[in-house]
Amino acid sequence: MNRLLPLTASARLRRAAAVAVLTALAFAGPAQAQFATVPAPELGTPPPASAAEHEKQYRVEAARHLYSAYPARIYKGRLPPLLYSVMVVETEIDAMGQVANVHVVRKPAADEVAPWVVAMIKRAAPYPAPARLGFARFTEIWLVDKSGRFQVDALTEGQR
Repeated sequence: MNRLLPLTASARLRRAAAVAVLTALAFAGPAQAQFATVPAPELGTPPPASAAEHEKQYRVEAARHLYSAYPARIYKGRLPPLLYSVMVVETEIDAMGQVANVHVVRKPAADEVAPWVVAMIKRAAPYPAPARLGFARFTEIWLVDKSGRFQVDALTEGQR
């Protein structure tokens, strides 16, 4: 005879915790998969030297370079009201347009996004050489959607 016995309070709590964990994994898995591999940049010939006289101008040129390196990863249009992750990165570019340093100023809420963004920044080199500046340091805000597409603050189209 197969009779179901009532669950104890601790058994109900364990079952509820298991359901919560499985639900969280079901929703977290697909978004995290977008950041498991860093896309290869679509780099052609090295970009021409930058004519920027200020780091704010160079920041926009660097953002355009990133957009041209990862065109399939750019979020087109206005971003959704809730973003998967926001992170602030300080990037240093040497006189040759190579990445000298990338420093995460504000970590993203989703841990898997930080190494993905840093790797994308480094793989997009060479950037336009900061000819007039000699060296460029700029801070950029990365706005990342759960699909793995992004915008940077210098070129953002805003949010809905």
